[in-house]
Amino acid sequence: MPDPSKFWDRFANRYARTPVADEASYRRKLEITREYLRPDMAVLEFGCGTGSTAIAHAPYVKHIEAIDISAKMIAIAEGKARAAGVANVSFRQGSIDDFDAPEESHDAIFGLSILHLLEDRDAVIAKVHRMLRPGGVFVSSSACLGETMRWFRVIAPVGRALGLLPLVRFFTKGELTDSLTGVGFAIDRQWQPGQGKAVFIVAKKA
Repeated sequence: MPDPSKFWDRFANRYARTPVADEASYRRKLEITREYLRPDMAVLEFGCGTGSTAIAHAPYVKHIEAIDISAKMIAIAEGKARAAGVANVSFRQGSIDDFDAPEESHDAIFGLSILHLLEDRDAVIAKVHRMLRPGGVFVSSSACLGETMRWFRVIAPVGRALGLLPLVRFFTKGELTDSLTGVGFAIDRQWQPGQGKAVFIVAKKA
C-alpha cells in the first residue's frame, strides 16, 4: 500500500488553505478543551496537521509536543508558530505508533480528526492511557463513519490502493466509547454538534 505520509505531503498545501468546515463547533471544542488546561501542563498532540490547534492552546499550557507523519504539514506548522510568536510548541515529524515516551509523562494528549485514520485505534488508545498521568485527559474529535457514509466502505480500499485516499477505518460512536472505557478511561465530556458530525470526547484517566 502507498506510504500514508506521501499522501498527506501532497495534500498539505491545500489542507492549509482550506477553511474550517464548521468554525462555530471548532471554537466550542477549543473552549471545552481549555477548561481542562493548566499553565504547568505537558501536552502531546498526535496528527497535528498544520498546527492550528496546538498553536491556539499554547498560551494555556507549559509545553506542547506536536507530531504528524507529514513533513510538509510540519513545515507549515512551524511557519505558523514563528509567525504567531509561539515558542512553547515543538513540532516534529513522527507517528503515534513510533512515539516513545515514559509512562505517566503527559498531562493531556490530543488526537483530533485522527482516530479513524489509524491502523489500530485500540492500540493507540491504550498507549495514550499509559502515557497520561493519573487525572490526565485524552481529547479527541472523531468521524464515526460506521454510522454514516456506508457507501464509502466500498470505494475507500480502491482509493487507498490508487493513492487517492488515506487509510480510513469505520467505527461507531458506541464502539469508540467502548474502546476508551475498555482501557480505563472515564468519559468526562461528550458532544456531537449534529447528526453526521465528528464526536468530541474528553476522556479522563482515573
